[in-house]
Amino acid sequence: MGVMAFVMQVTMSDEALQAMSDGERSLYTSVPSWTVLCFAVAVFGDTLASILLLLRKKLATMVFIVSFVFTLTQMIYTIFISNLVAVRGVGATVFPMVILVAGILLIWFSRMSTAKGWLK
Repeated sequence: MGVMAFVMQVTMSDEALQAMSDGERSLYTSVPSWTVLCFAVAVFGDTLASILLLLRKKLATMVFIVSFVFTLTQMIYTIFISNLVAVRGVGATVFPMVILVAGILLIWFSRMSTAKGWLK
């Protein structure tokens, strides 16, 4: 789901941008490149870590942790620096918070799986 959201964001057409309100368009066009890089590392890292988890590899934990750091960095920009709340309201912060909680749970699960010997 994250990879699809990333691809949709970076390949958004001019027509789709023009169909948005000025505030929404500003959210998409004012994103700094370092945030886009964080988004990419986060979603592709989580995808890789999930595959490693399915393959029962301990490396999944480290990849989840690295991905979480990039996710957290991106979410700090999205929630606190961008004008997300002004454009979409405080309710728009719920989904980013859910993503952070999911990242914490994935780290916890992969660490627990390693401790139980499920991952090698």
